[in-house]
Amino acid sequence: MKISSRYTNLLFSLLMSFFMALLMSGVLTAIHLGLKPNFIERWLHAFAIAWPIAFPSIFVIAPVVRKIVTKLVDQAPV
Repeated sequence: MKISSRYTNLLFSLLMSFFMALLMSGVLTAIHLGLKPNFIERWLHAFAIAWPIAFPSIFVIAPVVRKIVTKLVDQAPV
């Protein structure tokens, strides 16, 4: 089963925000706390705070970034 293409931007934002928030919250938790016994619990807590911020941010910013990239990249075929 595939999802309709009209949800492309929404799905992109959902997945990109999930993975970026997961990665960044993990890295920053490790930097600040080290790999202590409660690391996973603290990481997931940080992720739970980060993802709701990351998702709408990417949803709003991604189209702007795409336009900027389009203006910066040569569209001529290689």
